Amino acid sequence: MQFDSLSSFLKNKEAVPQKGPVAIVIAEDDVEVDTTLRHHQQAGFKQVIAFMPKRFDLARDLAETIIRVDFDTSAPDALATSVNGIIGAVPPGTWMYYCYNAEFLFHPFCETRSVGEMLTFHTEERRDAMLTYVVDLYADDLWSSPNAVSLDRAHLDRSGYYALARQGENGHPKERQLNFYGGLRWRFEEHVPETRRKIDRISLFKTKPGLALRNDHTFNDEEYNTYACEWHHNLTAAICSFRTAKALKLNPGSTYDIDTFKWHNSAPFEWHSRQLLDLGLMEPGQWF
Repeated sequence: MQFDSLSSFLKNKEAVPQKGPVAIVIAEDDVEVDTTLRHHQQAGFKQVIAFMPKRFDLARDLAETIIRVDFDTSAPDALATSVNGIIGAVPPGTWMYYCYNAEFLFHPFCETRSVGEMLTFHTEERRDAMLTYVVDLYADDLWSSPNAVSLDRAHLDRSGYYALARQGENGHPKERQLNFYGGLRWRFEEHVPETRRKIDRISLFKTKPGLALRNDHTFNDEEYNTYACEWHHNLTAAICSFRTAKALKLNPGSTYDIDTFKWHNSAPFEWHSRQLLDLGLMEPGQWF
C-alpha cells in the first residue's frame, strides 16, 4: 500500500493501523532498506510503515505487505513530523516503535519471543514506554565496505559505555533519567556534535492524546523518558545500528580521518540477543 504524502495517508482511515505494535522505519538513504523492513516484520510487528523518498525502490513482497509513505526524510524535523503524525492518527494505547534504515531491533529472547509478547509483559508492569540503547555496528574492513555497512562482517564495541545524570531545568538531576554514551559517537566524538552523542532513545512507546516525540529522542511526558519504574528494574532493548558508522565514513569532514572502526574492544556481532544481554547492552528485568 503506497501513499504519495503523509497527509494522504493520515486521511485514509482504513489504512491507518488500528492495532499495534506498529513499526515506523525512516529511510534516510537506500542502504539495507529491504533488510530493515523484513527484520521488523519478523520481529512480530503487526504493521510496518516506511517513510522514504519516492525515488527509492522497494522489493515486490514488501510493497504488498507494508505501508509506504513517500516522504522527504532529509527535511528539517522529519523524525518528529512523521512519528507524531502517526501518534495522532492511531488509537490511544497503541504500542509503536521507530528506527532508521540499517537499524535492527533486538529485545531479550527475541529468537523465541515476539515483540508483542514483550510489550504485553511490559504493559503488565504498568510501563508505557521502553528505553532502547543504540548499539553501533560497523564493517571490519572499510576498503571492501566503503559505506561501513556489512551484514556478514558486522562488529560492535564490547565496552566503553557509560551514563551521566540528566540535568533538569532547575539544575538538579531528573528522577530515573540518564544520558547514555558509548560506541562510535564516544570514540570519534570530535566529529559528532555534542547534542547528538547520546545513544539512548525511547523507541518503544504507547500512544496517548497529546503525546509528542521531540527531536532529541525524548517525549513531552517525562515519565516516558525514565529507564525504569520506581520499584524495580524494567526491560530494555537494543537497536543495532549502522547509522553512525555510515555518517562518519560518508561525511567529508570525517571520512579521511578514519581508516578503520576496529579497536582492541571490537567483537564480531553475532546477531543474537544473548550477546547483547551478556554485554549488558539490554536488560531482561523481571521477564524470565
